[in-house]
Amino acid sequence: MLILNTHPDHRKPLDAVDAETLGVDAAREVERFLSYRDNHRPTPLVALPHLAKELGVGAIHIKDEASRLGLGSFKALGGSYAVIRLVLEEASRRLGRTVDVAELQTSEVRAVAATMTVACATDGNHGRSVAQGAQLVGARAAIFVHSGVSSERIAAIARYGAEMIRVDGNYDDSVAEASRRASAEGWTVVSDTSWPGYERIPGLVMQGYTALLREALEALPEPPTHVFVQAGVGGVAAAVSGYFSIVFGENRPFFTVVDPARAACLFESARAGHAVKVAHGEATVMAMLECYEPSMVAWRILSRLADAFMTVDEGDAIAVMNRLAQPKGGDPAIVAGESGGAGLAGLVRVAADPALRASIGLGPDARVFLINTEGATDPKLYETLVGLSPDAVLKRDAVPA
Repeated sequence: MLILNTHPDHRKPLDAVDAETLGVDAAREVERFLSYRDNHRPTPLVALPHLAKELGVGAIHIKDEASRLGLGSFKALGGSYAVIRLVLEEASRRLGRTVDVAELQTSEVRAVAATMTVACATDGNHGRSVAQGAQLVGARAAIFVHSGVSSERIAAIARYGAEMIRVDGNYDDSVAEASRRASAEGWTVVSDTSWPGYERIPGLVMQGYTALLREALEALPEPPTHVFVQAGVGGVAAAVSGYFSIVFGENRPFFTVVDPARAACLFESARAGHAVKVAHGEATVMAMLECYEPSMVAWRILSRLADAFMTVDEGDAIAVMNRLAQPKGGDPAIVAGESGGAGLAGLVRVAADPALRASIGLGPDARVFLINTEGATDPKLYETLVGLSPDAVLKRDAVPA
């Protein structure tokens, strides 16, 4: 299902605060922060020419975030960056001077960090990033996980020394509990979703995502004409649309937001014309996208910059995982988790329908940009759905055809 954006704010300029958060200068600063991370490497931009020909478009490029900072997800860029920024700001306040990221590992800064506890709710990936950031600077982390988060993902977060707190219910319930407990304990909430009165820190999380976009634009042979990007609360979708709109202006690509049909909070918000919370029903296999209420900041941005909203089904996501793992025609293999290929699933669905193609101007010369937002963050589930382990996929791809 696909609808065009009919919101009254569609194509209006970004609010000044959002333009500053997602602008070129801010993205350069994120890149500078990353230069102080020992395990930072730009992630690959992968061309899929055979798939592009099959789908009847000119080019497909996927930014593959499966190796980002050792966490296997684009979210490694957001939570940890926000934690680092918050620690440096607190150190600057206490020390009475501006403290730069170059001083992050000094005894003075680590002494400040040791007094801080950061908290968040997570489906898995954001919590790992926050926990990794806390470990990096010497702060404590309290991570709230709902009943749908797998034991493998919980263990992956706990490896970074975080206190794991289980919450009955779904992701939105864990967000509420993290906020309540943090307020009572004096902890700092580092959330990737926002609500009235809580915008700046989620803005920093989104700002962290702009690093992958700078990398992508440096590697792309030509600017994209179309972007399909998956959304949970909308953070990465807002970051992509915001940054690209600033860089390209009126020549920006056509932007389509892709939701799981079982957790389509942005799609339903677009249909209603305002942010809505959708009912919690059957869980989606796209677990990292299983969110039932959009981030307030993300919706503000997407109501202006998204051109279309659509949903994909469970089978669509699984089919794309398998297609990327076992490509055709010499295209390279990509390990995409259950949520990682949802943007591509949206492209596949639109490409197969002439009416949908026409509605978004997806012609034979279209240059499509996608993000594999996660690798196999739950390896056991990945192997169940694909029939191969992540290592086996990569080994197969390394063998000449």
